[in-house]
Amino acid sequence: MAHSSATADLSVANLFTFKNHVVLITGGATGLGEMAAQAFVQNGAKVIIASRKQSELEKTAARLNKLGPGSCDYVAADLKDKAGCKDLCDQVKKKTDRLTVLLNNSGATWGASYDDFPESGWDKIYSLNVKAIFYTTAYLHDILAKGATADQPSRVINISSMAGIMTSDVTAGPEGGLAAPGTGTFSYGPSKAACIHLSKMQASKLMPHHVTVNAICPGVFPSRMTAFGMTEAMDTLVSGQPSGRVGKPEDFAGLVLFLSSSGAAHVTGNAIEIDGGSVLSGFKSKKKNESRL
Repeated sequence: MAHSSATADLSVANLFTFKNHVVLITGGATGLGEMAAQAFVQNGAKVIIASRKQSELEKTAARLNKLGPGSCDYVAADLKDKAGCKDLCDQVKKKTDRLTVLLNNSGATWGASYDDFPESGWDKIYSLNVKAIFYTTAYLHDILAKGATADQPSRVINISSMAGIMTSDVTAGPEGGLAAPGTGTFSYGPSKAACIHLSKMQASKLMPHHVTVNAICPGVFPSRMTAFGMTEAMDTLVSGQPSGRVGKPEDFAGLVLFLSSSGAAHVTGNAIEIDGGSVLSGFKSKKKNESRL
């Protein structure tokens, strides 16, 4: 009996080609979304980025189109509620009738004191970090499922966070961290945990339609959301990194490309941690005052 791989093409060129991908990335004008968009464009995919600010979309799309060989278009949309999610999806469907990758990356955080945390700090965070993922994916179901097969499924990638896994006190100490000293991101972690659970529910529902769903749980990466901590308390953040550094664009982009590749066609329902082992090991870097990206 011939070996099962005898007729398979296991070359990198076959397993990791992205030229036929049509990708939508929410929150794609900055931060992690922009990293993912660049990875797809540089590997020949057609990309649509979405966010609220037209000026940022124009700037990012222009930069990425100069890189090529893929292309970058954009849609301005606000995913704060169900209507905003539908508006985004309606605009996307005017640009393409087929979507192979949906990267739900739009998100927000909120820092405040434990004993005076505003209700709006829960409502806004859950609306964008959880509800928007549900409605955006549901409204795009038809063009995600179109043409998808068991061997070449479409992909949904939801961006969660290591904050959705960690259970330690998020109150920042006197040096600060991802929040100002003495405050904490108390609604953010629970919303990202909900993102992970929603991803697993979506994976169960959508795999029969040949759509995989996975969550990525980044640790500290350079982005607008982490800008405060990386500006004000970089040494504190790095002290919790076994590698002595925070995440880089290559780290995030590589994982996104893998989950979107033919090599990951049978991967679904996972929450993949990408934090350099910080939460797993609890190891503290011995490096002091040597912060670097």
